Amino acid sequence: MSSAVQIDSVFKRFSNNESWVLEDLNLEVKQGEFISLVGASGCGKSTLLNLIAGLDKSSQGRIEVSSQPTLMFQESALLPWLSAGKNVELPILFKGANKADREARAKELLASVNLESSYNKRPHELSGGMKQRVAIARALAQDSNILLMDEPFAALDAITRDLLHEEIIRIWQENNLTVIFVTHNVREAVRLGQRVLLMSSRPGRFVKEWHVDIQEPRRIDSPEIAIMAREITDDLRSEIRRHADA
Repeated sequence: MSSAVQIDSVFKRFSNNESWVLEDLNLEVKQGEFISLVGASGCGKSTLLNLIAGLDKSSQGRIEVSSQPTLMFQESALLPWLSAGKNVELPILFKGANKADREARAKELLASVNLESSYNKRPHELSGGMKQRVAIARALAQDSNILLMDEPFAALDAITRDLLHEEIIRIWQENNLTVIFVTHNVREAVRLGQRVLLMSSRPGRFVKEWHVDIQEPRRIDSPEIAIMAREITDDLRSEIRRHADA
C-alpha cells in the first residue's frame, strides 16, 4: 500500500526566538487509512494539519503528500449568500467546469451526504449537522484523496455527531480516502480511527500510538471503545500533568 502522507523529522516554530511548537515528528500514513490525532489544547495538532495541507511550511524536515489535501474545519464556513448547491459548486467552478456539469456534480455530491433535496437551501435554513454535511460534500468536490479534518463535529450535539460519524465512515470507505482527524473527544477518536496517535504537550511530538481493532459498525457507547478510550485518556492526563509540572 502506497503512502498518502510522509512526515520526516519535522520541526516547527513561528519565530526564531520562540520554542518549538512541533518537534521531530515522523509519521507515515498509508493511502486509505483513517488516523485520529488527540492531545492537549495547544500541542500543535492544528498546526500539523496546516503543514500537511501546505498552508504553512515546516521549519525543518520534510512532508510529502500523494495529492493536494483538503482541509475541513470545525466551522462549516459556508458562504451565506449562496445555496448549499452553489457552495458545493465552488471548487468545481475553479476547475473551469461549465454550469451544467457543476450543477450535476454538486447534486451528486449532496446526494452522497443525504442532502439531495437541499440544493437550493441557504445555510441559514440548515441545521448544524446539515451544514457540516454540505461542507463534507464541498470537500469531496475538490477530488482529493486526502481529507484533513480539524474537530469538524465538536460544536454538534451528541446525536447529530453520532450520525455524522456513520456518514464520514461510509464516505471514507466508499471513496478510499485517507483521513487525518483531529479531535479532543477520545471516544470519537477511537470510534473513527484505525490508529489513534497521542501528541505531547508543547512541543508537540508523537508519544504513543494505538491500533484500533474493533470491528465495524462501531458504537461510540460500546464497551470496547470505552475501554480503549479510558486507556488513552489516562495517558493524555499523564501527558498534561507532565507538562504542567515541567
